Amino acid sequence: MLRVVVMVSGGGTNLQAIIDRVADGTITNTELAAVISNNYGVKALERAERAGIPAVTVSPKDYGDRSAFEQALLAAVDSYQPDLIVLAGFLVVIPAAMIDRYENRIINIHPSLIPSFCGTGYYGLKVHEAALARGVKVVGATVHFVDKGTDTGPILLQKAVEVEPGDTPKILQQRVMEQAEWKLLPQAIDLIANGKVMVADGHAVIRE
Repeated sequence: MLRVVVMVSGGGTNLQAIIDRVADGTITNTELAAVISNNYGVKALERAERAGIPAVTVSPKDYGDRSAFEQALLAAVDSYQPDLIVLAGFLVVIPAAMIDRYENRIINIHPSLIPSFCGTGYYGLKVHEAALARGVKVVGATVHFVDKGTDTGPILLQKAVEVEPGDTPKILQQRVMEQAEWKLLPQAIDLIANGKVMVADGHAVIRE
């Protein structure tokens, strides 16, 4: 049974997709051990509590400096003994010590087809604003393993989504979530839970 800790910062729509897919059996061999937020009072925490999942907040505002916050965050993660950490809209740079400790056991969902519209400064609506400004015809989402770069880790899954006439950043964001993010993240967790993913030489390989 794969023990998963999901890390969130806001509304938790990707978290809800994971909760729903565990509940209906789409994600197998998986236990949601905890949800950890860096912000108090966000809807993601309500979603976790409603599903009976332990939910905790580790906020940088509660600590005197970045180092103390990062130590507390890592301690909170460690306390749930996860096999996999899922970043589902977690807008905090992951501490290097956590990446070392959980090498190839942290995945992130990014709302673009990496390497397009990724890296520092590209998150949330900013990704979709940039895509529309550039005039691209196809966008999408990527699930990748987390390394010490920003959106630079091995790519596990990608799914394309077409841009449509009249799209605004918010409309495009919603379509990418519905058609790509909410499908890819549960698929990735299920693959990992069933031993079908291997990371070697900087690449993620899916085994039959």
